[in-house]
Amino acid sequence: MTFEQWLISIGKSLKSSKNYSQAIFSSINKWAKEAKLLNEDIESIQSVNEISSLFEKLKNTEEFVRFNNQGKGMYSAALKQYIIYMDDISGHSINEDISSIVSEETLKETEKVLLISARVGQGQFRKDLISYWQGCSLTGFSNTKFLVASHIKPWRSSSNKERLDLNNGLLLLPNYDKAFDLGYISFNHDGKILISNHLESFTDLGISTSQSFKIKEGNRPYLKFHRENVFERFL
Repeated sequence: MTFEQWLISIGKSLKSSKNYSQAIFSSINKWAKEAKLLNEDIESIQSVNEISSLFEKLKNTEEFVRFNNQGKGMYSAALKQYIIYMDDISGHSINEDISSIVSEETLKETEKVLLISARVGQGQFRKDLISYWQGCSLTGFSNTKFLVASHIKPWRSSSNKERLDLNNGLLLLPNYDKAFDLGYISFNHDGKILISNHLESFTDLGISTSQSFKIKEGNRPYLKFHRENVFERFL
């Protein structure tokens, strides 16, 4: 599935899908080469971690910042979606992360076990989130069989300490987890839901503009990161 096809499949309009695809494979590809961050085309990179690292460097370059501001954040939004796309279709990102954990010489074996279980959404991290939230963080739904352990600050952007920090975790029903992960929803400083205007028919997903949750103080810096780096506020 191409990036453009994937964008359409998750609800982007034909126009937005085409614009995002052109942004990645034309403009951003060109800027990355000019900044000597890339030798081959972006399409040649199959590792989600490599793509994420490239984009972290690129988004601080003068040319990217200038054009992104002119485009009201369109290029940064395209970058976010491309990383999610790669993560979604590759099937290798979890294996990459686990391999990285296993090969990390500074970690103790007990730390590796905890990180690996947190990465696959199971183990002690999920158990602790269930105890911490006592149900879905947003709705209170209590049947834990249906709930997903979700990192607020994405795994790829978090330190090992942050990956195990319960303040960096929400327990969500699958529809909210997916919308949150894709940047279609986020939460303000007081826990009130924010909905991207690119999420059409959000009420069909059970999402309401009146929803909110009782934020814990430790959640605030992670939610701030999510609003500024994941949420599609410019769409």
